[in-house]
Amino acid sequence: MVSASHVLDRLLVMEMVRVTEAAAVAASKLVGRGDEKAADRAAVEAMRAALNELEMDGTVVIGEGERDEAPMLYIGEKVGAAQGSGPKIDIALDPLEGTTITAKAGANALAVLAIAEEGCLLNAPDVYMDKLAIGPGYPEGVIDLAKSPSDNIRAIAEAKGVPPGEIIACVLDRPRHAALIAELRSLGCGVALIPDGDVAGVIAVTDPDTTIDVYMGQGGAPEGVLAAAALRCVGGQFQGRLVFRNDDERSRAARWGVTDLNRIYHLEDLAQGDVIFAATGVTDGTLLEGVKRRKSCITTESVVMRASTGTVRWVRGEHRREPGQHD
Repeated sequence: MVSASHVLDRLLVMEMVRVTEAAAVAASKLVGRGDEKAADRAAVEAMRAALNELEMDGTVVIGEGERDEAPMLYIGEKVGAAQGSGPKIDIALDPLEGTTITAKAGANALAVLAIAEEGCLLNAPDVYMDKLAIGPGYPEGVIDLAKSPSDNIRAIAEAKGVPPGEIIACVLDRPRHAALIAELRSLGCGVALIPDGDVAGVIAVTDPDTTIDVYMGQGGAPEGVLAAAALRCVGGQFQGRLVFRNDDERSRAARWGVTDLNRIYHLEDLAQGDVIFAATGVTDGTLLEGVKRRKSCITTESVVMRASTGTVRWVRGEHRREPGQHD
């Protein structure tokens, strides 16, 4: 039997990128068409088919939801062409991160995937998560989710050697963040509001060109695991705390083995070991260009990262169309 670490080598670039490319190309046919469900379904079906071609014994630990609410790529679904014989791989995925973005032809929609050896990705329930993330280069412990947003901004500013008013925070544009946004602006901070796509929002803190210093606010817990997987590869700090709004969500957490409902999760609590993260742009964004349909080919732009080596590879794909071929 092939070891998991060896299969991560073998799957490093092309296989993982092919999976996210397939989902992105499928979803791109629905960009701007106003149908979120159709775009998501196209991405899910394409990603599932691509995963099932790989020689692995894969388990979806972060997926489209629980089995009764997600017919494909549900949490616990087995994928891969080598069930019972291939290396055991845990998979976190979001075939279309930004369904609303895609339906409205907005920016930063991605097809996203992370893989790790069995047991290395948190099996997070599909609830909200308070998130706090910064990029590499800061002393460990600069951020603390137990402290107020103002305290965290001041700590980041001190570590960066600038006044708090020069810090730019990325926040999902949601009514639930009104108080957070007001608090940040009272410090003089710039607030970059994004309509959706908080995986891309968290990753933005790692790229100086975005000018984003910190990501703050509530988003989906599954997306938190995916973002943590990316930060494990390129550096940075992340803290997350699950948010439970009702008894149904608390019982859902219990089913997935979550016992401490107030626990603050750090980066390696969410993604540990040798993690590989891959993403392909569906629409143009700060991280990646979107899918482009040209006369002779379809072009894609992807990124694949690996935690054990710190390697980041940018992959531009040209997918030739056959004469007379239509989408």
